[in-house]
Amino acid sequence: MTRLIYIGGSGRSGSTLLERLLGAVPGVATLGEVVHLPQRSLIDGDTCGCGQPLTSCPFWGPVGEEAFGGWDRVDGRRWVEVQGRVDRNRHLPLLAVPASAAFRRDLAEHVDRLERLYRAAATVSGASVLVDSSKHASTAFALRHLRGVDVTFVHLVRDSRGVAYSWTKEVARPETQDELMPTYSPASAAGWWDAFNLMLTALRATGAPVDRLRYEDVLADPATALRRILAPTGLALEPGWDSFLTPAGAELGPSHSIAGNPMRFRTGIIPLRRDEAWRQALPVADRRVVTALTSPFLAAYGYMGRDR
Repeated sequence: MTRLIYIGGSGRSGSTLLERLLGAVPGVATLGEVVHLPQRSLIDGDTCGCGQPLTSCPFWGPVGEEAFGGWDRVDGRRWVEVQGRVDRNRHLPLLAVPASAAFRRDLAEHVDRLERLYRAAATVSGASVLVDSSKHASTAFALRHLRGVDVTFVHLVRDSRGVAYSWTKEVARPETQDELMPTYSPASAAGWWDAFNLMLTALRATGAPVDRLRYEDVLADPATALRRILAPTGLALEPGWDSFLTPAGAELGPSHSIAGNPMRFRTGIIPLRRDEAWRQALPVADRRVVTALTSPFLAAYGYMGRDR
């Protein structure tokens, strides 16, 4: 049985770093944000974390052969079309209970394609555990319908003030060289933060195995966080499994992550420290707006009062 860890949460919550840390553990292979593979990799030609296009990547090339007989046999536009009909947040009720026959057909086609992809990735990598950091709540709901893949879900949360400030910063997309990642106002970012956390809370109500984890706690004690995430997979952690965690940070090698934060291209020592620039850089008025809009979840996650 292929085992998969799915990281869900709002954007700018630290999922790329968490994925990279998991990928440094022996027996774990990380895939990046698979939700973006058909559009960004197959159609747009974006590179994976190793800097190569999907078709010539030493990992994804063989995955395409194993799963589909080659990427040239995959209709990327068909994949995007079917994905768009099922993997949307507005379809969460149907993803929870697929009552429509047409929706069930589309969902079956989409899930079958993902299952073939995950199983091929496990075969090519030889890993016991895969990691998909797509983050989207609707994708998490869709993955509940996999049959040959055992999925555990991580609901990653980060202080909404830090998330909101991060969305105001302009960040270049290294794979395109001339494009920037999108930016949002603090109020809009707060609304999305609320929505994603609400939807992932609803995922738990379906009976799916969901473990909520704070990004700040990952940074404070990464070994404990990684051990906790991997425990449900049954992966045996041998002595020295966490040797990549050093006093200076995490020593990370190349990745084959699809899409995501530019950190997926970085190698070497990655410092593990909390980025709390928002405390000084986020204007007081914006901070108050974000706090007011997100206070119920901030309180539930233990963030209220942390900036006093």
